Amino acid sequence: MDQEKKDFFISYTGADQQWAEWIAWQLEKAGYTTVLQAWDFHAGSNFVQDMQTALEKVQRTIAVLSPRYLQSAYARAEWSAVFAEDPTGEKGILIPVRIEPCELKGLHKAIVYIDLVRKERKNAQAFLLKELQHVLEKSSRKPKQEPGYPGEFKPEPRYPGSLPDVWNIPRRNPNFTGRDQLLQDLHASLTDGNHTALTQQALHGLGGIGKSQLAIEYAYRYSTSYAHAWWIRAEEDASIITDYAALATALQLPEKDAEEQKVIIEAVRRWLNTHHGWLLVFDNVRDAASIRHYLPDGTGGHVLITSRNPDWRTIGRPLQVTVWERDESIAFLKQRTGQDQQENSDANELADELGDLPLALEQAAAFIEKRHITISEYLNLYRTRRKDLLDRTTPSDDYPDTIATTWVMAFEAIRDVPLASDLLFFSSIIAPDAIPKDLIKQALEQRVDDQDHEEQSIDELDFHDAIDALCSYSLISPDTDTFSIHRLVQAITQDRMGPEAIAHYRKEMLQSLLALFPEDAHNTPSCWRLCAELLPHAEKIIEKSDPSVNMATLLNNMGSYYHGRAFYAEAEPLYRRALDIYEKQLGGEHPYVATSLNNLAELFRAQGKYGEAEPLYRRALGIDEKALGLEHPEVATDLNNLALLLDAQGKYGEAEPLYRRALDIYEKQLGGEHPYVATSLNNLAGLLYAQGKYGEAEPLYRRALLIREEQLGGEHPYVATSLNNLAGLLDAQGKYGEAEPLYRRALGICEQSLGASHPNTITMQNNLEVLLEKMKDSGDREKKS
Repeated sequence: MDQEKKDFFISYTGADQQWAEWIAWQLEKAGYTTVLQAWDFHAGSNFVQDMQTALEKVQRTIAVLSPRYLQSAYARAEWSAVFAEDPTGEKGILIPVRIEPCELKGLHKAIVYIDLVRKERKNAQAFLLKELQHVLEKSSRKPKQEPGYPGEFKPEPRYPGSLPDVWNIPRRNPNFTGRDQLLQDLHASLTDGNHTALTQQALHGLGGIGKSQLAIEYAYRYSTSYAHAWWIRAEEDASIITDYAALATALQLPEKDAEEQKVIIEAVRRWLNTHHGWLLVFDNVRDAASIRHYLPDGTGGHVLITSRNPDWRTIGRPLQVTVWERDESIAFLKQRTGQDQQENSDANELADELGDLPLALEQAAAFIEKRHITISEYLNLYRTRRKDLLDRTTPSDDYPDTIATTWVMAFEAIRDVPLASDLLFFSSIIAPDAIPKDLIKQALEQRVDDQDHEEQSIDELDFHDAIDALCSYSLISPDTDTFSIHRLVQAITQDRMGPEAIAHYRKEMLQSLLALFPEDAHNTPSCWRLCAELLPHAEKIIEKSDPSVNMATLLNNMGSYYHGRAFYAEAEPLYRRALDIYEKQLGGEHPYVATSLNNLAELFRAQGKYGEAEPLYRRALGIDEKALGLEHPEVATDLNNLALLLDAQGKYGEAEPLYRRALDIYEKQLGGEHPYVATSLNNLAGLLYAQGKYGEAEPLYRRALLIREEQLGGEHPYVATSLNNLAGLLDAQGKYGEAEPLYRRALGICEQSLGASHPNTITMQNNLEVLLEKMKDSGDREKKS
């Protein structure tokens, strides 16, 4: 530190570092000099000695006032050292700056402070400097360097309390306690100055230890260091993909609406590789392999990982999160319950009983607050009930029994709330994060229907009361349309349910998922968001349930979603497993088997694997003809699919009679105006067009277009397909003036319904551009002639 006296020493607690840095920056920008722990103290030095030296080498001290500052032992010591020299404030060597509402007590009540509470940034800057003018003398010294690494972070600290525009970090926990040293170690590790590789830090430890809360607090505490911060739920691939897609939208990347999810993921990775100052948090990762291909390669940002798995050295630096220190546990219990004045002994004993585990302490504090009892009363209740409770529920070997005991008390407290127990049971058997409230409602209604044998609706108020009851004891964490449940709560809940009850609830949840999961997701982009929300929960149920026809149907629906998004590798095992279950449960000749064969064959056809697709199509056709009869619409679908495959291989002579037979069945069975008839007309017209039979193809295209406009509406993507096909036919005949408006209308529909990045939209854009070039060339030739 320089020997010359500085103007200000900034006294603050770790949680208010953003404010301290902002204040210091404003002062140094105005020409004053400062001493700030975050900027001027170095790793390995003696903190107490550095603090004493700093206080001796400055003219005045600014105290950054907040409730946390007033509770900090170090902050009180710094304050008291300065206050002792100037108790009346006449020398002006202690200047409090209040950043949050807090109350000064005792002798300190008379101290006048500069108040920044609820002031806008521009006003706060001017107000701070104006209030300081009458107690200090302005210096001409300028700051020597900006905080942070050049090019990596913003050159000027953001106004404290403001967050980056691209930000989805979960809400900050107002009861977050302690962990200051761990947060400092984490920040030091991420900003150690090594720019040769991407800095990746993995927080690992026991479930319920507070890894996610630590990551959230880090993001908020150091938010001014980042231009972008994004939270990714990483327990399942489906949720990672969903959150990457949301990040692409937040960044307004051109590929944000791409049909293939791999395109979106790669676009986000490219952006991260070429930009600075971002933070990615992968929460609750299974292992390194599960996120390796999602990680960016660039060096401009930080990746923070939370996981139970300790093995992270292959991709990042592991940092173990352990239980709270005892003083942190005591401080948390007293603050969370509002019993600050109670003796430490009871809180200390309860913390000891609960093993200083943050989640267990939170559960205990929530129970205390809800029941309006003292920490001592809770401790006595815990000690007297412990044996009986553990006799009823055998805790898993993976989790301390103290957690189970705390939750058992909470479970009993919500027993009399209608729907609450069933809600908790359903929530315990699916993926823990982003549980759609509509899914749980569907499951609750399904359960009532099964019990009463008639369709009933769940009372909306009862449902909200049940959510509120579970929230009151921190059993779930709510959001607007979803909620989350901790994995340990799920485990202990299942322990209480027992194997038979778990199997029954899984069966009902499977039915509920089947009721909500779209059946034809392959051809319905508008339902993809719903599919993405349901997918992690469907995967969890499928993983644990016994094979059944309903499971096979849900597998087919899940496969259809992946198929539609062009995630073929993910779709194939789902289709194959569905087929296997249908064959075992229903026999090899059932129509459901034919449906499954068709789905798998369609997947192969989309990838150009015609040799693998054809025998599946032919087997599906044979099953349906035998089981349903030669004139059934499903047989027509089989014929149409097989014809499409032959058509794609140029086998027009084999394909045409199949197309015509399919069309005949559809018209007889469904009527001449059915959308399936339009599809069949369109396919047959395409075959004739490919053979140059324009006169035969055109009326079929026009009839198909008319049916689709009347049955599906003028803005449906299938209408765009018909318009494009008809325009292509006219284009091929040189009728450019007739083709152009059709191409333009088709393009407009696709842009509106599918997005600018969809392959169909791009195809139609290209078709229009090629036509315009032809028209231009044709016009140029006419002028020359």
